[in-house]
This record gives sequence, C-alpha cells and structure tokens, in this order.
Amino acid sequence: MRWLEALKHLEDAGFPFDLSGGGTGDADVSGVVSDSRKVAPGCVFCCVSGERSDGHDYAASARASGAAALVCERPVDTDLPYILVKSTRAVMGELAAAVYSHPASRLLMVGVTGTNGKSTTTYIMRSILQAAGIKTGLLGTIIESDGVTERDASRTTPESCDVQAMLRAMVDNGCGACVMETSSHGLALGRLFGSKFDIAVFTNLHPEHLDFHGDMESYFQAKRLLFTSFMKEGAVIAANSDDPYGRRLLSELPSSSLSLSQRGFGIADAVGLALTQSGASFKLADLAMESPLFGRFNVYNVLAAATALSGFVPDEAIALGVRRVPQVPGRMERHSLPNGACCLVDFAHTPEALRSVLTAARDIAGGRLISVFGHGGGRYKENRPALGRVAASLADMVIVTSDNPRDEDPAAIAGAIVEGIGTAPHKVILNRKEAVFTALDIAGPGDVVVLSGKGPEKFLLVGDKKIPYSDAETVEEWAR
Repeated sequence: MRWLEALKHLEDAGFPFDLSGGGTGDADVSGVVSDSRKVAPGCVFCCVSGERSDGHDYAASARASGAAALVCERPVDTDLPYILVKSTRAVMGELAAAVYSHPASRLLMVGVTGTNGKSTTTYIMRSILQAAGIKTGLLGTIIESDGVTERDASRTTPESCDVQAMLRAMVDNGCGACVMETSSHGLALGRLFGSKFDIAVFTNLHPEHLDFHGDMESYFQAKRLLFTSFMKEGAVIAANSDDPYGRRLLSELPSSSLSLSQRGFGIADAVGLALTQSGASFKLADLAMESPLFGRFNVYNVLAAATALSGFVPDEAIALGVRRVPQVPGRMERHSLPNGACCLVDFAHTPEALRSVLTAARDIAGGRLISVFGHGGGRYKENRPALGRVAASLADMVIVTSDNPRDEDPAAIAGAIVEGIGTAPHKVILNRKEAVFTALDIAGPGDVVVLSGKGPEKFLLVGDKKIPYSDAETVEEWAR
C-alpha cells in the first residue's frame, strides 16, 4: 500500500490528521509499528507517548532503520513524511488495519472481557471452534498463536498495530477465526482500534486495576467499550447474568445503534450439575456437557463459551470442544506430588478469584488446604487485606510470600495481607521458592497446596528487573 492511499483510508474512516508538519511524499508502506526496535524498511513508525518512554525521541532511529513515514502527536525534525494527530494510539490501529488489508473482516472475531475467567474461556472457545474444523488463532494473557506459531504473550492485549499484524498472520496461515482476551487497559488505551468483533463475552467484574481506572464505574465503562465501540453489525454478545455488572450490561445494550443479539448465561443453565475431582458434567438445554475443568467457576467459563458460540458451530462441536479442552497453563494447573499431596498452580490474584480457586480446591482436598500467595506491587492495595481474609476463611494454613513486588517493599505488602489473615495459622516467607518448598514439605497424603498469583508467568518483577521464576518449574524441582 502507498502512504497516501493509507491516509485516504484514515480520512474516509473519520480520523482527523494534519499534514502541515511534515513532508507529503508518497512511499510504499509494508507495515505499522510502535516499537522503534521493530522498524524495518517500509514501516510506518507510530510515535506513542508512553509512561516510561516517548516514541517521538526515536524518530531519528526509525528513520535510520528505513521507516517510510511517521505518525506523531507533535512536530519532529525529520525529512520523512509524517502526519500530526491528537492521539497516535487512536489512529495507528485503523492505519494498520488498512495496511494489512483489514484482516478482522476476514475472520470470525471473538472477544472475551471481564475480571476473571478470560484466559480459560478463550481456550474453551478455541477448542470448540477447532472441533468444528475452524483453524483458530489466539491472543491473550498466556500465549499468542497465529495458527502456526505459538509464543509467550507479553501482555494481555497488544498494541493495536501489533494486533493487526497478528490478525494478518492468522489470515495468511489459513485461520478462519480469532479468539482474543480484551483487557480493560487495552480497551481504555485504544488497542482494539482497527478490530470489530462478531462475538463478545462478558465474564464478571470484581475490584482490580483500580490503581489505573480509579473506581469500579470507570473500570466497568472500560469493559463496556468492547460492546459499544467494537462490534460488527448483528454481532452476538453473551454476558454472565449472575453477575450484577453482567446484568447491567445486558440491560443497557439495547441503546446501541447496532442490531446486537444478546444472550445471558448463569449457573442455573447447567441442569443436573455434578462437580467432581475430574471435572464437571451437566446438560445445557438438550446438550450433554462433560468438562475436564473442575470447580464451579469453570462451569461459568464453559457456559460463556457454549452460549456465545451456539448457532455459529454445531452442537456436537460444542460438546466435543468442551470435552477436549486442554489444560490451560497456570489455570488450576494440577501437579500430583510424590508425598501423596496435590498442588494447583493458578493465576488468581483478586479476592474473588482466590475465593473461587480455594473453594474448588477444598472440594477435592482429602486433608488440609495450604494457600501460598502474595500481591503485586503498584497494584490495588485494598485487595491485600481482602486476600488475607479470604485465605484465612478457607485454608488450614496460609503462607504469604512475594509476587512481583516491583518498586514496593515485599515485607510491607506481606504485612498488609497479614492484617487480613489475623490470628489464623500463617507464615511469612518472602522468598517465593522457599515458600513453595515449605508448603510442599509440610503437605501430606490428601492435602492440597494452592500456589496462586503467578499462574503461567516465568519471572518475578523486582524493581525494573525480570528475575526468572516459575511456580510450575519450582514444583517440578521440588518433586525431583
């Protein structure tokens, strides 16, 4: 695509820009990036003003790497053609969509948002779609898959230009669908610009990321953007009607100008629900469902996926996809231990998520329940004593440890958690590996150890450093 052709698309799409600050040359454009390290000849470099760096400072570097043009929020000293826009993030997704030939329009696009359950729901939906014979890409907290290659995800929702590049790769690799986690940060920061969805799911809403959003209303409004600003005409939305924010969403959406089809789901839809150590079984309408994912909260995830995809794929594919869903990394990831105990690795890092995980773990525990967790630095501090209260109410022993302290004192974070634990049995062991080893050492036959907060992450964030660490690998090391 030529640069001026891409600008014509922006103009037609209603995105204002100013050409007066830069040259008006025309060049072949092959890609769109916001990271100067990814600039290759023919790329448009989008100068994003971030928290830690300003892309405008890297305009010269982008020029040296062969950038064809720039998108800026203020004038820069360059001989490259560039446009001035009010918000680079608001423009670059739409620009990338044009450059990559609008890949979202060529895929069945599925978006999942909410506080808890996003990753597992996307895995279930991908399994269902693939059971229906539809090759499916996946973007989320755990992995990014273009249908051929999988890699660890760097963030839940990538920058919009990266999303468009990945969608294009999915199309090129023969995918017919994409299932994507859409985070509140991604929605608020415009990372979905250029994408429209055929299906959107709302799982639930609980206090999280309020350090970023400020309050629950702002948090909800960020989630709500998926359903009001990024849906295709006639799209389907499925929302958890047992959740008050899910009910609110369903009640408010008729005001949308699009002809959206609304579907609610709740635990009452799981008729004859039986929860066991090996999973769950129930009937959804006339469809018999057997899931290898145990715990009531995972029943909600299955209901979300099945409800949203009903009518898009045959019922047989829904049942088969649910039955075949693989172990989701770091989501109730089960390890059988040589001492007869069981260890569960889970990403739960909010009070409600921890309550759900510990409740499910209690159901399968033949002995004691041991809970090991911490809380991230720079995150919603009010959750710390609440996490302690939840753990103390459900576990027989709580071990408080470190979890991505960032720039905060790990001991201070642990102290806030202990305030919630009160006089219940607990230990504070800030070295996470030592804490995990201690929990596994004291566990015996029938006991369940829950390691929560890290999930599939392979590092600890201490200051500005990523220190290699994995809960699952630590368990395996202990077992050896």
